Amino acid sequence: MAVFQKEERYRTLIELGIALSAERNHNRLMEKILHGAKGMCNADGGTLYMVTDTKDGLRFEIMLNDTLDIAMGGTTGKPIPFPPLRLRDDFGHPNHKNVSSSCALTGTTINIVDAYDDTKFDFSGTKAFDAKTGYRSKSFLTVPLKNYEGEVIGVLQLINARDRRNRIMAFGAEITPLIEALASQAAVALDNQRLIEAQKNLFKSFIQVIAGSIDAKSPYTGGHCHRVPAVTFMMAQAACEQTEGPFADFQLTEDEWYELEVSAGLHDCGKVTTPEYIVDKATKLETIYNRIHEVRMRFEVMKRDAVITYLEGLLAGEEDADTLKERLDETLARIDDDFGFVAECNVGGEFMAPEKVDRLKDIASHTWTRTLDDTLGLSIDEMRRRSPDAPKPPVKESVLADKDWHVIPHEIAVDVSRYEAEGITMKPPEHRYNLGEIYNLCIGRGTLTAEDRFKINDHIVQTIFMLKALPFPKNLSRVAEWAGGHHEKMDGGGYPKGLTRDQMSWPARMMAIADIFEALTAADRPYKKPKTLSESLKIMSFMVKDQHIDPDLWQLFLTSGIWKQYAEKYLRPEQVDDVDISKYLPKAAK
Repeated sequence: MAVFQKEERYRTLIELGIALSAERNHNRLMEKILHGAKGMCNADGGTLYMVTDTKDGLRFEIMLNDTLDIAMGGTTGKPIPFPPLRLRDDFGHPNHKNVSSSCALTGTTINIVDAYDDTKFDFSGTKAFDAKTGYRSKSFLTVPLKNYEGEVIGVLQLINARDRRNRIMAFGAEITPLIEALASQAAVALDNQRLIEAQKNLFKSFIQVIAGSIDAKSPYTGGHCHRVPAVTFMMAQAACEQTEGPFADFQLTEDEWYELEVSAGLHDCGKVTTPEYIVDKATKLETIYNRIHEVRMRFEVMKRDAVITYLEGLLAGEEDADTLKERLDETLARIDDDFGFVAECNVGGEFMAPEKVDRLKDIASHTWTRTLDDTLGLSIDEMRRRSPDAPKPPVKESVLADKDWHVIPHEIAVDVSRYEAEGITMKPPEHRYNLGEIYNLCIGRGTLTAEDRFKINDHIVQTIFMLKALPFPKNLSRVAEWAGGHHEKMDGGGYPKGLTRDQMSWPARMMAIADIFEALTAADRPYKKPKTLSESLKIMSFMVKDQHIDPDLWQLFLTSGIWKQYAEKYLRPEQVDDVDISKYLPKAAK
């Protein structure tokens, strides 16, 4: 019978080792360790301690005692009311009075036959507990949990081993090595789990650093990187809660939730490559500053020249003073009106009519006289773009112009083959930027040129490239796909790959809706006013009809009340107006 018990214990030890290596939930892992150890030696109960993060104490993680029907910590839901055991006193002296702290300090197993006969350790607390409950604490086996570096990370303590007749007995010499072996396996499993958690926390911090760096460049973009994940998680949670319809079978494992967290957190990491003056381009002539100030000064010069011409005419006396004054007033009024029109064009809008373009080009035909050398004080890069045979001042120039040096070439040729290898259909423009004044002022919609728009859109390409370059483990293999698809459209008209609905995963489609909703309702954009809740949902309803966003997710977004939860937390009070979602739902869903 003794041989059978020994074989049974070895088999249990092996099975526990396999189970411990496979368990990824921290609380369940601790329960398996304690239940397994307790079962191997038929003990009444036990306690599992972990060394605190500050390494100055032992934290109670889980306690079990079948005889007293005590179960705390782990997945039991009952918190352990005891504070951590101190490993040292206020003067730094080691605490060897407590058996568990002494075990942690020395890293050696302590086997006590009867706590009431022991004089080395202080069991006054144990005796008081026994007097209160009527229990008899007798034999103790306290084993250190050491990781692969030999560092004690915890302590396993078992109490009252029992024989086959249920009598309390000492923890024998034959069981102690097995419990030590189990403790060693447990320490490795716990340490591996701790290292994995530390890696996760490190990567989460990395995500926050990336978002912070984007935030430092452009505060509203950093806020966007925090808010889009919030909407995405709400949608994923709502989808997981569905029991019928298109999301009846949709579920995310613990690994997939982490994968979604990483994907959403890094969905715009490529924006670190986008110049903030393009991200923040609030007017057509804006670069690092708004160049309307340069243009205004030219109009000022034209007005001064008109006044000088008037005064020179008076001095010459060749024309009537009233005629000269009338001509001056007309000229000044025209210049003021022309500049007002140019300034209006600079702001940007929904549509630049052809007649406005014609007028802009007509205004550009007016000239002013430059008397200073415009090649002085320039950078080496600017001088490279200047023609060496440019005319020297004084020179008449158009009040608005597209000059050769306004065109900025690509410093490094865009590797189109790299785009094609990733299935990216976006094509880079011929030039990196075009700062031409007429070219920019004639932008048909908004404030961005084709070159600016490519640079803005290219952030998602850079996001994919950056994420593809990271050696993600298998459980994060879809991060680039989930993060890189939030600008795609269901009809294939999006970017960067022109994917259709069927080619996109649910998380990528969720992130697309989250990105659009956050952008529409954002109150921190320098180039637009924040839209109300009703305005935003109305626009998104048109996007559903145009097959830009997923109709099933849109219905879930509305019926689950995600829009309302988000509004209560993130929107300004004046943005939250009355919404009737029934207007946007199919009849069957109302």
